[in-house]
Amino acid sequence: MASIAVYSVKGGVGKTTFAVNLAWCAATISRRRTLLWDLDASGGSGFLLGVDPRKKRAAQSVFERDQPPAKLIRETAYEGLHLLPADESIRTLGRQFEQLGKKRRLAKLVEGLGKEYDRIVFDCPPVLSEVSAQVMRAADLVIVPLPPSPLSSRAFEQVVEEVRGSGKKHPPILPVLSMIDMRRNLHKEARDANPKWPIVPLASAVEQCAVERRPVGDFAPRSPAARAFAQLWTAIERKLAKG
Repeated sequence: MASIAVYSVKGGVGKTTFAVNLAWCAATISRRRTLLWDLDASGGSGFLLGVDPRKKRAAQSVFERDQPPAKLIRETAYEGLHLLPADESIRTLGRQFEQLGKKRRLAKLVEGLGKEYDRIVFDCPPVLSEVSAQVMRAADLVIVPLPPSPLSSRAFEQVVEEVRGSGKKHPPILPVLSMIDMRRNLHKEARDANPKWPIVPLASAVEQCAVERRPVGDFAPRSPAARAFAQLWTAIERKLAKG
């Protein structure tokens, strides 16, 4: 089992779209039994997968008791892809972790889930907090979507500091240039400066994920965006294989 965190301290970078599409790639392309764990209280991952929230707000209860989270896991429309949804109850999750005093609480839950899943993808909250620190201790790889802008570069530096501060054996980071439009000079410069970073283009198909409530590979499989996510997932699998 391997766990992948999709993380950024800056909102509006496509973090949730990345998490959903990569989880779909894991389940559909690689045929991995996959869990998408939404830790963002906005619950965007469930929305994009067409999984409507339950009225009971219980996402936080996974961490309150020493019990497996199986009761909260939901099936999706896609074979091999399950969702552990978020709700507003996890807004206070950081404080709860601090009260528990268990720095590897999330990592222990992931170890247990590893008996059922080959891949776990985290949709992380866009903040620096104890929640993100817990994720860094549990993750094998951190994906950071980066639209080409000075603010994104600053946010990436903050992510690097956060990951390195999680411990000596911190997970590797894979930055990804997102929302790239090669007609724009700033975007060309970002690409030229980081030629080895994967790219996900600025595309209407990506924006349509929120309208269709489906991964782009499902409703537009031949689109450049679908190919980009598939290529990114291949790069992730290779990186995981190298350890």
